[in-house]
Amino acid sequence: MPIVALGYMGIRSQALADWSDYAGRLLGMQKVDSGGGSMAFRMDDWRQRLVVIDEGGDEFAFMGWQVADTSDLDGLAARIEGAGIAVTEAGRALCDQRFVERMIHFDDPDGNRVELFANPRLATDPFSPGRAIEGFLTGPYGMGHAVLHVADVAPLLPLYRDILGFHVSDYALDPYPMYFFHVNGRHHSFAMIGTGRRGLHHFMVEYQNLDDVGQGYDLAQLEDDCVAYTLGRHTNDYMTSFYANTPSSFFIESGWGGRVIDVESWQPHETNVGPSFWGHERVHLPEDRRKMMRDLRLQAAAEGKRTPMMAECPWLYDQLSR
Repeated sequence: MPIVALGYMGIRSQALADWSDYAGRLLGMQKVDSGGGSMAFRMDDWRQRLVVIDEGGDEFAFMGWQVADTSDLDGLAARIEGAGIAVTEAGRALCDQRFVERMIHFDDPDGNRVELFANPRLATDPFSPGRAIEGFLTGPYGMGHAVLHVADVAPLLPLYRDILGFHVSDYALDPYPMYFFHVNGRHHSFAMIGTGRRGLHHFMVEYQNLDDVGQGYDLAQLEDDCVAYTLGRHTNDYMTSFYANTPSSFFIESGWGGRVIDVESWQPHETNVGPSFWGHERVHLPEDRRKMMRDLRLQAAAEGKRTPMMAECPWLYDQLSR
């Protein structure tokens, strides 16, 4: 797979002070720059993972996908242009802003800016989290995952699945179409939800320790209207997580224990058990829509739906292998 991970995310917001507090104090990211009309944050040894641009809109600006080698960009550019989508080679100044060796970019059919890059630059100093956390699960799995609202799934599937080479992990068709894709062992690094809207629904960051999620949940509950989904566990990637409202018009999911799949043997499949085994009460929604999602959870519980035994937990696998 030429594309190997979600490398970084960019958003537009004029609430830089709010984002500085949110990303540092709540998420535990390290603020590294606030000059030049933008603010950047680290999650690991990369120079930056999250970029907030001082522009109006409070919306998703771009997502950066890492390729294995600079030569992969040429082949991808040819395939994308062959589908009638214009591709631009980034100049040196933009590559320096992203701290990458080379990058191309284009807009998908919904107008989302996609950046493909190679060889990110690493920091020379250790990662220093904004709050006391053990760290984020990144490395070969990338920054986390991104989930987009889309007007219509149909025109986007050929681009992401057939041209970019994202692999379908699973999908659902009711109450609206949604597709989850993997580019490495993380169950999904990208997903699209056919809600008829456009823009970022959420992006997820995964912690190395469950307590880091719980302590972030405590902090979020201290603020009015910060929690959007209560603590819960997803049915497809087994992530234990909560969602918080951000200073912009989307959520961030803070999770732990996500499913690691065997990409060579994985078979895509349709799922209809609902998104969560328990929890994830959508407190931001009106009661009728909250009830619909709650009923799916209660049905899953009544049918005895569970995650596999703890031996399939990636954290425990890692401990046993040492």
